[in-house]
Amino acid sequence: MAQNDLDELYGNDLIRDHNRNPRNSAKLNSPDLVADAVNPFCGDEAHFQINLDGQGRVSEVGYEGVGCAICRSAGSMLSEVIKGHTLEGVEEISGLFQDMMFGVEPSEEQAALLGDLTSMTGVRAFPIRIKCALLAWSAIEDRISEHQRRQP
Repeated sequence: MAQNDLDELYGNDLIRDHNRNPRNSAKLNSPDLVADAVNPFCGDEAHFQINLDGQGRVSEVGYEGVGCAICRSAGSMLSEVIKGHTLEGVEEISGLFQDMMFGVEPSEEQAALLGDLTSMTGVRAFPIRIKCALLAWSAIEDRISEHQRRQP
């Protein structure tokens, strides 16, 4: 890829803003779910704490990301998008994001669910960076699956 493509990706206003000003950066006391993922090849890390309300919806999210701008931005965006959704809804959004990252264009309704995450489409031009964008989702999905297996 050309340097201009890379400059355009990292010059994306939403990606730059979420990287410089990550959302939901406060750690939660006594979270219901804790999710962590590390990419040992590049050192990217995504750490989440999630609280659920009485109806099983995400009520609070704490997020910390370490590593590249794509990883940090995707985690910050995820932390905003999942609020108010059930764990099943979070899994649906995760699937939509993964599909988008691998070339499936979301419908208008799906794009609305993805919110700021749609700004990550430029990452597709850099296949090695897709893992950076998906790391946060990997952490969340693994923890949700574990949590659901424990439920009666």
